[in-house]
Amino acid sequence: MTEETTISKPPLEVRNGTDATVGKGLPFTFGRRILENEEDVFTHNAWDHAEWGQEQIDQAKELIAKQYDHPVSEFDKKMYNENPAKFWDIFYKNNGEKFFKDRNWLQIEFPLLFEVTSADYQDPCTILEIGCGAGNTFYPILNQNKNPHLKIYGCDYLKVAVDVVKSNEQFQPNHDKGVAYSSVWDLANPEGQIPDDMEPHSVDIVIMVFVFLALNPNQWAQAVKNLAKVLKPGGKILFRDYGRYDLAQVRFKKERLLEDNFYIRGDGTRVYFFTEDELREIFGTMGGFKEVKIATDRRLLVNRKKQFKMYRNWLQAMFEVA
Repeated sequence: MTEETTISKPPLEVRNGTDATVGKGLPFTFGRRILENEEDVFTHNAWDHAEWGQEQIDQAKELIAKQYDHPVSEFDKKMYNENPAKFWDIFYKNNGEKFFKDRNWLQIEFPLLFEVTSADYQDPCTILEIGCGAGNTFYPILNQNKNPHLKIYGCDYLKVAVDVVKSNEQFQPNHDKGVAYSSVWDLANPEGQIPDDMEPHSVDIVIMVFVFLALNPNQWAQAVKNLAKVLKPGGKILFRDYGRYDLAQVRFKKERLLEDNFYIRGDGTRVYFFTEDELREIFGTMGGFKEVKIATDRRLLVNRKKQFKMYRNWLQAMFEVA
């Protein structure tokens, strides 16, 4: 499933990307190891706040331009877009809970999660994690919670993923650390339905980590409409996804490009690569949400043995119901 591309000056190696643990600190600080002297680049495995020069941007654009020579065929494009659930279903059946690591870093990068799950926070709070997968965000939040009035919902597009969450021995509808629910829900469903067991405008915090990337761009408008139906006034969205020119994008070779910045992975699942301005368009113009903050997390990962440099790029954001 891994596809690799090597670029010279400097060499870039792209590997099958998952979210990486970002550094501790205030929201959106993304760690504090800064490369000040290029000669030190191979002394550590990763550097934070990596600045991209025009050379890296030009190299990424050049590789992406080549992808247009061999896009996904019209026949395959229809197959992937008409039945994306098929490929996610296969993914979860093959990987179950083994593929993803627990996202304990979320409470560091989004201190709001620490606040609402602390013993000092005595107000009711409802958290909805969209795209709960195997529960790698759901359970770390639930298990560290000390707020007796917490409710946490975990929803996913696929029943097989929800079943993985429910099969965990820690899952109880009335967990001793909070009330937990899990159900199947399509974020972009055109009927505007909200998750089972949930009242409209009842959610304080929505968590979406590597979720929007799987939506076709023509689903964005409906997805933000559905988000507005579940969130309370003042409710917040915590967002993280791939940024434009991340090496997970430029690594793609023949017959992976569906449309601009939208791809099919080797396992048949879809992935989009965003810009900050696109997030403002999606959540602001389309959704009517207020931007609290949008930031780009650029990291330089290195293979010290092979002397490879790997430039990664993620977007992190917080939005609020106006």
